Amino acid sequence: MQVAVLNGVNLDVLGERDATLYGGIGLGDLETRIYGWAKEVGLTVRCLQTNHEGQYVEWCHDVRRWAGGVVVNPGAWTHYSYAIRDALEIAGLPAVEVHLSDISSREKWRRHSVLEGIAIGAVSGEGPDGYLEALEMLKQALG
Repeated sequence: MQVAVLNGVNLDVLGERDATLYGGIGLGDLETRIYGWAKEVGLTVRCLQTNHEGQYVEWCHDVRRWAGGVVVNPGAWTHYSYAIRDALEIAGLPAVEVHLSDISSREKWRRHSVLEGIAIGAVSGEGPDGYLEALEMLKQALG
């Protein structure tokens, strides 16, 4: 089963961000791990990253044509982008939300996710390993 992994704003500079919050690895290393984990759980993934909200929305529209599910980490867009929420709802695919840091224990504005209610699950605060948990959730949902 083909799955999309959509990473959003500022994840391209992941290795330059606070390692205690974000795991201390770069996006390339994270994607390498994701490809390996996907293979372990019996999925095929395509990882995409953008800093442009409109592009992220376009990918959410497009994935319904080639993927059976999606793992999303919109970054800060998680907290306010109803455009991304609507696009994921339009896609109609099982989606798992993942965050490297524990958004529930961070600044007040980070504690709310506009994806709540449309994602089948969420993983937060597990660092890079959260993507493995998200892939496992998605695999279970896809049967």
